[in-house]
Amino acid sequence: MSVCNSGRLFVLLFVLAGQLCGHQALSLPQTDSLPAVFNDQTDVLHSFYRYRAAVSAKQHQVPGNLRDWESYRRTLRENIIHHTGTKFFPDLPLDLRETASHRGNGFTVKNIWFQTRPQVYATANLYVPEGSGKFPAVIVMMGHSTNGKLYENYQLVGQTLAKEGYVALCIDPWGAGERSTRHDDFEYHGTYLGASLLNVGETLMGMQLTDNIRGIDLLQSLPYVDRDRIGATGASGGGNQTMWLAALDERVKAALPVVSVGTFDSYVMGHNCVCEVLPHGLTFTGEWGVLGLVAPRALRMCNHKQESNPTFFPAEMLKSYEKALPVFGFYGAEKNIDYQLFDRPHGYYPEDREALLGLMDLHLKGVGDGKPRKEKSLEPLPAEQLMVFEKGKRDPLVHSTASFNRMMGEQLRKTHLDNPSPDIALKRKELAQVLSLKKSGLGTVKLLGQHAGWERVMLTTNEGRVIPVLVKDGRTREFALVAHPLGKKHIPLSVIESIKKSGMGIVVVDFSGTGEAASFQSAGYDNLGRMHTYSRAALWVGETVPGNWVTELNCLASWLKSEKQAVSLSFHGYREAGLAGILFMAMGGELKEIHTYQSPVSYQFDRKEGLEFFGLGIHLPGILNWGDVSLAASLGTGDVHLHEPVTMSGTPLSSAQKTEAVNEFESVKKKTGTSGKIIFD
Repeated sequence: MSVCNSGRLFVLLFVLAGQLCGHQALSLPQTDSLPAVFNDQTDVLHSFYRYRAAVSAKQHQVPGNLRDWESYRRTLRENIIHHTGTKFFPDLPLDLRETASHRGNGFTVKNIWFQTRPQVYATANLYVPEGSGKFPAVIVMMGHSTNGKLYENYQLVGQTLAKEGYVALCIDPWGAGERSTRHDDFEYHGTYLGASLLNVGETLMGMQLTDNIRGIDLLQSLPYVDRDRIGATGASGGGNQTMWLAALDERVKAALPVVSVGTFDSYVMGHNCVCEVLPHGLTFTGEWGVLGLVAPRALRMCNHKQESNPTFFPAEMLKSYEKALPVFGFYGAEKNIDYQLFDRPHGYYPEDREALLGLMDLHLKGVGDGKPRKEKSLEPLPAEQLMVFEKGKRDPLVHSTASFNRMMGEQLRKTHLDNPSPDIALKRKELAQVLSLKKSGLGTVKLLGQHAGWERVMLTTNEGRVIPVLVKDGRTREFALVAHPLGKKHIPLSVIESIKKSGMGIVVVDFSGTGEAASFQSAGYDNLGRMHTYSRAALWVGETVPGNWVTELNCLASWLKSEKQAVSLSFHGYREAGLAGILFMAMGGELKEIHTYQSPVSYQFDRKEGLEFFGLGIHLPGILNWGDVSLAASLGTGDVHLHEPVTMSGTPLSSAQKTEAVNEFESVKKKTGTSGKIIFD
C-alpha cells in the first residue's frame, strides 16, 4: 500500500460541550471494561503539532533581495489562491439591487444585495457621504458577530468613514448576518458549518475572499467612487479578511487590520476560527509573507494589549511585522508598514477608527501625516433599518452555507454518478491527494505490559505521532481492529464479546485526536466542536484527519502482520472512524471485511441540525469533487457492512433514503468491477 511507502472566539458561539458526545437518538452504550494504555496525561498531540508548526515557521525565511522576493511572491500568491479556492469573476454582472435607504447625520446608508458568484448574492450596507463625489472608498469586513453588518461596532466604522467623505461597503460575511441558514436566526459561520464547505472543494476563507474581491468590483462600478482610491479594514475575523484581501487584490491601496495579525504557527492548536484556516498554509509561508504581498502599498496593524487570544498578542504581531519590514524595504517603502498598540481588549474601538482615518486620509486623499485623528460623534441605527430583507423574506439567491453546500454537492455527485467507468488507479491517486497522504511508516513500538487481560502497546509513526493500542490474542491469527472517534470507552461491550467468541484476536485503537490520543489542552477550545483544534492544526500543516487515520491504520496493520503474524484483518469503526476503514481499503489496504456503525453513506450536506454528531475532522477538502463514500467503498476488495447508516447530520436513513443508497452503492460497485460485497445491515 502506498501510504507507508510513498481571535478570540465570542461567547455568542452556541455549541455546548455536553452536545459533543453525540446524537441523542443514536447514543451508544458505554463500557468501562477496557483499560487505559497510558497512566498519565502527557499531551503528545499538542506538543507534536506545536513542534511541527515551529519547525515549519522556521523554514520560511525572508528572501535576501528583491529579485528573489518577486519569485517567492508569484509562487506564494498562486498557492494562496489554489489552497483557499478563491474565485475571480471580473466579467460577472454585479446585478446591484437596493431595497431601502436611510438618511443619517452626514450620510445615507443603502441596503443592497449583489451577485458575488454565479447565482449567489451577498447582502450589504453601503454608506454614502453627502455631496457629489468622486469619493474614495473603503470596504469594511465583519468579524465573528453573528448579526454581521448590523453589529454596532461595524456600523460605527461605516458611519465614521462616510462622515469623513469615504464611501463604505459593509458586507455580511459568508454564513453570518442575513446569510445564515434561516434568515431570521443569526448564527456563527464557523465550526461545523464553515468546515463543511471543504467537502465541496471550498474554504470559508476563500468564500469570503471571493465576496470581498467582488465588493471591490462593486465599489469601482459606482459612479460616485474614485476607482483608484480604495482601502480595506476589519477587526478579528474581519481583520484577517483585510490582510488576505489586500495581499491578493492590488486595488486595495491602504489596509488596516485590527486585532487580527499574529503568526500562523501560533494558530496551530490554538482557538482560531475555521475562517482563518489556510489549508497547507504552513507548508509554504508564514504570516509575514502574506503581509509582504501588500508591499509597497500601505499597511497598518492595530493590536490590543488586553487581547485574550494568544494568536493576536502584540508579541506575535511584532514577529510578523519584523519579518515583513525588509520586504517593504525592497521597494523603498518601509514607511508604508506600521503598527499601533492600544490598551484595549479584543474589538474595534474609537482608537482604532481614529487610526483608520489617519491612514486613509494620507493614502487615499493625500492629506495629513497618517497619524490618528479624532472622529465625529456617531449614533448606531436600529438593526431593523439595516436589514436588506424583511425577516423571513430573503431572496433564495442569497445562499447560506447550508443551501450552497446542498446545491454544490448535488451537482458534484451527479457528475460522478454519471461516470460510466471510473479509472481505479487514477481514482486512488486522486484520493491520496484528497487525503493529503504522505510517506509515513511505523517508527517505534513500545510494549507497556499486560492489564486486565489486555496487552498495552504504544506505536509511534516515524514522524512522531503516537498510537495507543490494546491487543488480546485469539485462537486464530485473524484479528479484528476496533475504533471509535469518542475513544475506546464508547465501544459497546457486545461487539467486544462477539469478536472474542469468534476466536479472532482483538485490537482496540485510539486514532490521533481520539480517546487517549486526544489533546486535553484543546478541550476548552473544542467546546466549539469536537476535534475543532486538531482538525484545523492538521490542515495548516498539510494534513487531514481521515488521512492521518488511514496512515495510522496502515502502520497498525503492518505491525500486526510482522509481529503477530496476522493472516487476515477486519475492521469495526464507529461514526467517522468507520470512514477511516473504508478509505484505508480504498487505498489498497488489505481488509477481509469492514463493519461501519452509524457512519455516513455520503458527504452530501443534508441539514444544519445534528452536524455535531461527527467531529470536524470528518471533513475532507474536495472529497465530493473526487467522488463520494460509495466510490471509496467500491474501490476496496473486501466486504463492507454498513450498520445503522446515517446522513452527514447523523440522521438515520429513511426507508426511501436507504433504498436510494443501496442502489447507488450497487451501481458504483458494478462500475468499478472490484471483488467484495457491500451489505446494508
